[in-house]
Amino acid sequence: MSEFEKGHYSVEYISKFIDAEVVGDPNTVIFNIESLENASKGSISFLANSKYNKLLNTSNASAVIVKDGTFLDESKTFLVCNDPYLAYAKVSKLFFEDENFSDGTFQNNTFIHETANLGKNIIIGPNSYIGQNCSIGDNTIIHPNSTILRDVSLGKDCKVNSNSVLGSDGFGFAQNGDKFEKIEQIGELKIGNNVEIGAGCTIDRGAISDTCIGDGVILDNQVHIAHNVSIGDNSAIAACCAIAGSSKIGKNFKMGGLSGVLGHLEICDDVTVGAHTLITKSIKTPGNYIGIMPAQNHMNWSKSAVFIKKRGK
Repeated sequence: MSEFEKGHYSVEYISKFIDAEVVGDPNTVIFNIESLENASKGSISFLANSKYNKLLNTSNASAVIVKDGTFLDESKTFLVCNDPYLAYAKVSKLFFEDENFSDGTFQNNTFIHETANLGKNIIIGPNSYIGQNCSIGDNTIIHPNSTILRDVSLGKDCKVNSNSVLGSDGFGFAQNGDKFEKIEQIGELKIGNNVEIGAGCTIDRGAISDTCIGDGVILDNQVHIAHNVSIGDNSAIAACCAIAGSSKIGKNFKMGGLSGVLGHLEICDDVTVGAHTLITKSIKTPGNYIGIMPAQNHMNWSKSAVFIKKRGK
């Protein structure tokens, strides 16, 4: 615990917690952790990927965790260490409050937390869970055995099919020697209006930024959306697809079954991805994209892959 109330820490206290050197004002008070892009005054952020160096100059973060040797803007306060990502994992624990599974009531074998805000004409099937600080809009239907964890907002006229989990922890870990340091998932999950979520889907809440699903989005069964992802309005994703963390998907996106999108990519509006396709780079031009290749023995596949790669240059 710091010299301040829980949730408010001085930069000096945080520096000792993560074994970092302070460059700037050690008395700066921090009460939140956010991404560089979305940070506000009073927040701490981190820079672990040079891809985001340009955000250092524009970020409103009051303090930033950086690697030794990073060019430092004298107008900001920095915590300099060997591994900013691991330091971020440790700092996340200062601002994380675990789910409260006890304060609520059971209705029709469904647990509804006392802080949940439910709209009008909602139907919640038996054996479901509605967590703390959740908000569910009017005319939304939640089928049996659904789990909606803390800090999830679900808009009006939505449908959540059975065995889906909304607001679960994202897959966030930092390497710490031969072990892994868990990164607490502090962000929220925000789902728009008129969204349908298939059976057995998992949508993670954000790590520090929110995971956002736009209006009119439809997800087939067994779709996984990782933390910090945003999906634009009126998008459709078929069964068994996965979108990795922090990717930004535009409006009117369509994705064939068993396809995937790697993390930290940006896909513009009006893109269609064919079945069995893996998106490995950002897409800036609307259109149809497909990467499926018929099954063949490994040697022939390797030759075909080399040929296609050369043609694509």
